[in-house]
This record gives sequence, C-alpha cells and structure tokens, in this order.
Amino acid sequence: MNSEDKTIEVIEEVSETKTENKEKQKRKMTLPNKLTLIRIVLIPVLFIVYYIPYLRENYIFLKVSYAFFIDFFIFVVASVTDFFDGFIARKYNLVTTFGKFADPLADKMLTFSALTLLLIEQVDVLGGVNNHRLVPVWVFAVMLCREFMVSGIRMISAGKGEVIAAKMLGKIKTFITMIAIGVLFFYGLHEVVMYIGIVLIYASCFFTILSGIEYLWKSRKIILESI
Repeated sequence: MNSEDKTIEVIEEVSETKTENKEKQKRKMTLPNKLTLIRIVLIPVLFIVYYIPYLRENYIFLKVSYAFFIDFFIFVVASVTDFFDGFIARKYNLVTTFGKFADPLADKMLTFSALTLLLIEQVDVLGGVNNHRLVPVWVFAVMLCREFMVSGIRMISAGKGEVIAAKMLGKIKTFITMIAIGVLFFYGLHEVVMYIGIVLIYASCFFTILSGIEYLWKSRKIILESI
C-alpha cells in the first residue's frame, strides 16, 4: 500500500470517527431537555408535599404552612428551569423535536398543578361571611379551556405549515399568573397578601379571556379554512 492510499485510509477513518461522534451526541439528551424533564419530575413533588399532613397542618411562620412554603420554592425552581432550557436551546442551537413538544407541555402542567393546589385551599374572606377558594373553580375552568383552544389552533396551523407566534396579551397573562401563584402561596402572611393574590388571579383570568379572543381573531382564516 503506497503512502497516498494510506493517507486516504486515514482521512476515511477520521471522517467515520467524526460521524460516529456526531451520532453519539445526537443520542445524548441535551441540557435543555434535561431541564424540561426536571421540571416535569418536580410537578408530582408539589402534590406529595401538600398531602403530607404535618406539612399542611403546621405553620413555618404566621399562617404560612410548611407545605406551601416548600411548594413555593419548588415552583420557583421549576419556573427558573423553564427560562434556562429555552435560553440554552436557542443560544447553542440545541432545539429538538422533543423539546418543542415537552417544553410547552411542561409549562402548562406546572402552572395548572400549582393552580390546582390553590383551588383546593379554602379561605374565609370578608370577615368570614363567605367561604372562598384561593382560585375559584370557574377561573380555573376558563384558563383550562383557553389552553385547550390555543393548543388546538396551534395543531391546525402546524398541519398547514404555519407557526403562530406568542402574542403580547398571552405573555402578560402568563406573567400575571406566575406572580399570582407565588403571592397566593404566602396568603397566610396577612389578609392583604391574600387579597392581592386573589385580585391578581382575577386579572390573570381577564387577560386569559382577552388573549383567547385575540388568538381566535388572528387565527380566524386558519380555523375557517379547516372547517
């Protein structure tokens, strides 16, 4: 074998090695996907903590239960992973099909799991005149229906090869909802904190309805074409 043949053979081996390394990297789970999975794993932990009687029935300070105190930090950590998985995926070109599916799904699972815990919790408002849930059932239903509607429209638009970008009203709705959840976890601090949280939840519901109407209007052509 002459030197030219050996050189060609070495080049081919190096090329094969690079191809194998690329395939191995593809098979490895990316950091953004790991963060998304961490967020999903933390969701059942929220409920486990809440349903431990000692944590739910005893207070860490004032009337803030151990359960809600711990759940608040779990919620914050999970929300932080939501920011970083998207940021890292876009910056380092680590966007995957799994990430496109799992990331928004994990967001909705986290938000509605936290809202469910607050929906379960009943408090006295207006001096004990009424028994009130931190998150009213009808508010929860409105938010849930809006998410189903938006997800359905996105599926239709994806089937037509179109992408509907997130709207400003939707971003405002999401921001207010996250703040409201964080505040309501500490409703036991004082009545004022509880009322602020409840007002924020109603504000979130308002923007949920507005953003839903906007989404329907902007997507009317896609919807009508699919009928």
